[in-house]
Amino acid sequence: MTDSDAVPTAPLESRLRAYAELLVASGLNLQPGQGLLVRAQTEAAPLVREVAEVAYRRGCPMVEVSWSDEGVTRARFLHAPEGTFERVPKWRADGYLAMAQDGFASLSIASDDPDLLAGTEPERWATYVRTWQRANRGYMEYAMNDSIAWCVAAYAGRAWARKVFPDAPDEVAVARLWDAIFTAVRLDAPDPVAAWAEHKARLEANGARLNGRRYAALRFTGPGTDLRVGLADGHRWEGGGAHTPDGVPFLPNVPTEEIFTAPHSQRVDGVVRASMPLVNGGTVIDDFSLRFEGGRVVEARAGKGQAALERILDTDEGARRLGEVALVPVSSPIYRSGILFYETLFDENAASHIALGRAYPTTVDGGSEMSDDQRRAAGLNDSLTHVDFMIGSETMDVDGETADGRLEPLMRAGEWVD
Repeated sequence: MTDSDAVPTAPLESRLRAYAELLVASGLNLQPGQGLLVRAQTEAAPLVREVAEVAYRRGCPMVEVSWSDEGVTRARFLHAPEGTFERVPKWRADGYLAMAQDGFASLSIASDDPDLLAGTEPERWATYVRTWQRANRGYMEYAMNDSIAWCVAAYAGRAWARKVFPDAPDEVAVARLWDAIFTAVRLDAPDPVAAWAEHKARLEANGARLNGRRYAALRFTGPGTDLRVGLADGHRWEGGGAHTPDGVPFLPNVPTEEIFTAPHSQRVDGVVRASMPLVNGGTVIDDFSLRFEGGRVVEARAGKGQAALERILDTDEGARRLGEVALVPVSSPIYRSGILFYETLFDENAASHIALGRAYPTTVDGGSEMSDDQRRAAGLNDSLTHVDFMIGSETMDVDGETADGRLEPLMRAGEWVD
């Protein structure tokens, strides 16, 4: 074993405890008397237990854990009878909605094997996801409107670690993935909570700068990409964190390096090439590009995962339109790590990205209070799905287009222009 393969000496237990503190205190900013919903794989139980202890010590009256298990999930999509994949746990969706209505915060812990569903019939998963998204729409309204505090974080699962570090023994791969996660979430800072407050302020300052410019569109140019993304009427840039209606700040993603806003669903034209693979539903989609006309994807090509890409686009009409555009500089610590995580939570924070599907109402002034018709009129897209994919790199330039058609440089070679 080389020095580079050595397992870190810092005890994982103590680092998990510090991680749990960060997620509960900064990610969720859990308030005394507030319940907590945690969604996780069984493999993530050590972190879930730490989160529960931190939450209860902060005055949480109930931590409700919604477990899933990769082996059980794979068994269903391999062997369950045909015609049964529209059966979803509606009782679970109803429970999520009831907890949101009761003010529960929500923590989702990602640890999935990127190849979990390899070898299964793809249409089974697509059918299940469409049905589940319809059943869970009420809860998603709460989350995407920031009506509750919510946070997505990660746990270094063994299969995931093998995918990221395929040449390392399992124990070393897991340790290296933990190191990468802890670095990305700034847990190695002397005071992680203070480091996050400083980072959050930087992201908010970048968002405020772009809000002051009121661009009509963004232009992305690079290898295989020449894309104009019109921005929604009354759009606003967000980044770093969010606030509940009561004014309680929280961090929806840990880590996060992006500032983002709403495209206009009818004003996207051109071609864009992904700069990183996308993992969706246990399938890797790679070497892909999309062509837009009048806001809608009219052509999609993938070197790998073509059928999976088409299933995303066929979710509903809104899945062929954009719901988010986000800017991330290549100076992001995640980009600098040189690691392809095969997990959107991390990879989207390595590079600028766009998302097919539903828009966040909060990215338009007054969007949370608008009716569906008002949101559509402003240009906000609606869909059952929201799928981010990465387009930024050291070869990507971004310009802001003013109302009178002038272009102002925002990024050159993937980095902010001063």
